[in-house]
Amino acid sequence: MARRIIMKQTGAPDVMQIEDVDLPPPGESEVQIGQTAIGLNYMDIYQRSGYYPMETPSPLGLEAAGEITAVGPGVDGLAVGDHVVYGGVLGAYASARNAPAARVIKIPEGISDETAAAALMKGMTVEYLLERTYKVQPGDKVLFFAASGGVGQIAGQWGNHLGAEMIGVTSGAENCARALEQGYTHAIDRKTEGIVARVKEITGGVGVPVVYDSVGKATYETSMACLATYGMFVSFGATTGEAPAVKPSVLQHGGSLYFTRPTLANYVGPRADLEHSAGRVFEMILGGHVRININQRRPLAEVAAAHVDLEAGATTGSTILLP
Repeated sequence: MARRIIMKQTGAPDVMQIEDVDLPPPGESEVQIGQTAIGLNYMDIYQRSGYYPMETPSPLGLEAAGEITAVGPGVDGLAVGDHVVYGGVLGAYASARNAPAARVIKIPEGISDETAAAALMKGMTVEYLLERTYKVQPGDKVLFFAASGGVGQIAGQWGNHLGAEMIGVTSGAENCARALEQGYTHAIDRKTEGIVARVKEITGGVGVPVVYDSVGKATYETSMACLATYGMFVSFGATTGEAPAVKPSVLQHGGSLYFTRPTLANYVGPRADLEHSAGRVFEMILGGHVRININQRRPLAEVAAAHVDLEAGATTGSTILLP
């Protein structure tokens, strides 16, 4: 018997319900995982709210860590007792589950289940953003929105390690101070400061070569105005709604700009890419270059409250759910 969260329709956090289910043995190419920690991601809110279309009833959650308790036929390289983590597999809000072995990664020694669950998807997001979508170079001035959140805190530390001058946008003096502790050279308070003016001041009027914007509609024009000639606008989220359609003429007159909307699923789709990205995350953690700050822990039964807090911007760092 396992406990899981299910929604019978999309909507507000209260559509999520907890239920007991019989868990069958793992099928072909599956492993069964007794889960110890579940990662909370903004993608969960997109799915629960219906912003991303979902067929219902549906389980929820995309990321968790735990111990393998059974191995199905056709699985190589994984065994009962292995501690593993996965991301991008729907149904993570559960005490136990079967998962495709092809999406499961062994957790290396020195990293706890909680850290792995809090870090995998956020860390892989930062890896592809900073090392593949736009390859950050030493000396680059990089503008990153939501700097005090889970992805933002990892990005500040990662970019700092790459030699970039990280500029973080967040809200409030406390979050600005927190961003400066997480690798950002500059922290801009969006409530009290003009973002474009501060970026121009920091860059000597030139602008930045890349903006990483997860906010969307509310910051689209601001992000565009912060870019240097040939700059790249990387839109990787939409917490305030989708950014407007980009007109080619805007890119032209803005300075031969680039606009891209990448997604993690493409960057870690092939198994080799998944292993590479997860490996880089573990390497950065074990090397002491990135510290994962788990600032919120809640029991799985309080998942609705966890969604409310994340959606309201009332969290910092990472949140995990404990089955």
